[in-house]
Amino acid sequence: MAEFVLHCMAQSGHSYKVALMLELCGADWEASWVDFFNGQTRSEEFRSSLNEMGEVPVLVHGNETLTQSAVIMDYLVEKFGKFGWDTDEERREILRWTIFDNQKVSGMIGPLRFMRTLIKTGETDVVKFLDGRAKSALAILDKHLAKNDFAIGSKLTTADFSLCSYLFYEGELGIDLNDYQNVTAWLGRIKSQPGWKHPYDLMPGHPLPSAA
Repeated sequence: MAEFVLHCMAQSGHSYKVALMLELCGADWEASWVDFFNGQTRSEEFRSSLNEMGEVPVLVHGNETLTQSAVIMDYLVEKFGKFGWDTDEERREILRWTIFDNQKVSGMIGPLRFMRTLIKTGETDVVKFLDGRAKSALAILDKHLAKNDFAIGSKLTTADFSLCSYLFYEGELGIDLNDYQNVTAWLGRIKSQPGWKHPYDLMPGHPLPSAA
């Protein structure tokens, strides 16, 4: 068994944040597929043994079981000494952009993609609302990246893993990222990192059986 086991699924951007960081850290890790679409995370077994919140990702490292992607990435910074901060100011900036992502970027794009592409609800009022909020958040990020190579300046950090997590699911968002040239350039810089892989190449469970 690998040193780190990540319970995840290929469709989960939140899981991808952690999977990508593990991969770029050169960690000895493996993915354990969670069958979200058939209710595994809602089962009593999952909630009692892995995560009472009923969510992925879950990282198991020795006797530690960690949940919530931001918490897991903070833990990995401690373990590997990579993609973190050098000063208190950088630490606060990482936290600031991670919270922005959780509320405005992943927080909007995740459910938007789920409804629009994975369960195909059609363009409901909720989808239209999420679409507008996601585009607003991307515009804010695009303006910030006009002056910064990465989220907090010139170096790649966990804030970037958080912010990019749903944006590599090309063609599944219903949003043309070419409208955000600084965002697409930033994604290219992340993609050029040694060891980068697409979420569907890092985690199991794609394609879904219905799309196979």
